[in-house]
Amino acid sequence: MARRHDLVGLTVLALLTVRAAHPYELHRFIVDTHKDYITGLPRSLYHAVERLAKDELIVPAGTDRAGRRPERTVYEITEEGRKELATRLRRLLEVPDVDRRAFVAAVSLIGCLPMDEARQALRGRAATIEGAVTGMQAHVRAMADSGLPEILMLEVEFEHALQTAELDWIRKLLDRLDKRQLDWENTVEL
Repeated sequence: MARRHDLVGLTVLALLTVRAAHPYELHRFIVDTHKDYITGLPRSLYHAVERLAKDELIVPAGTDRAGRRPERTVYEITEEGRKELATRLRRLLEVPDVDRRAFVAAVSLIGCLPMDEARQALRGRAATIEGAVTGMQAHVRAMADSGLPEILMLEVEFEHALQTAELDWIRKLLDRLDKRQLDWENTVEL
């Protein structure tokens, strides 16, 4: 149904869980909160709204008019849209991807999931990354044992450093979640 990750559509769904809004309000919120993982605004936002409405993940809830400006359609998320949002977020949190913007987007919108579901997805991601880090370490040892010069293994070393840093951050986040140090209930007003 959704294209690759459709980070714009994901963000629209998440923002509409807060309250119904028209695309211009959504655009302003995205810009004001520096959701830098979204590119191509405002065109990509309007296309995402059209796709989500076509897929019945959002529906028109009415129209809004401010002064002499044209009427704007206000959208709200459907129950199917809420399910789709949760599914997409869990997947982006749990499954590492070479496109790191997807994880940044998921972390940015993590509060749309119940805390236990977010923790479970993050634990799955941590386990996958732990396996990858262990595999990289073995790979580097094997390459070094074969006599391959270290200069030809720098990309593996770099990837290992990135994966290790991400794993460390996830573990710290999970610790904060386990200790209830993050306020999960407060949402941002559009």
